[in-house]
Amino acid sequence: MSTLIKQACEHWRYVAPLLSKPTNEEDYDALVEALDELLVIVGDDEDHPLASLVSHMGDLIEAYDEAHRPLPRASGVEVLRYLMQEHGLSQGDLPEVGTQSVISEILGGKRQLNVRHIRALSERFGVPADVFL
Repeated sequence: MSTLIKQACEHWRYVAPLLSKPTNEEDYDALVEALDELLVIVGDDEDHPLASLVSHMGDLIEAYDEAHRPLPRASGVEVLRYLMQEHGLSQGDLPEVGTQSVISEILGGKRQLNVRHIRALSERFGVPADVFL
């Protein structure tokens, strides 16, 4: 048996949970906690020896989230309302989108977001345009 395989066999019980798809909330929580610890070590260093493990674990967590915690679909108006609330903005604080009355009509459902509005909102909040579609 090669040294590499021998070491893998000796340590597999510690490594396997980091590579396995979580099957329940306990597995999920343990994987998230382990990923958080690894992120402290790896940081933004894409060349770090553990970077591929971090990426794999992130993929496993994302797949579990998508299967067990799907995000509710929000309309563009709901997203706008949320972003305005999070940033403490009033209807008059978005002149790049339109006047206060235009924003009021959009929020009130009397006017649809158009391409110009969506581009301006995407740029203003630094989010992809498709969140407003």
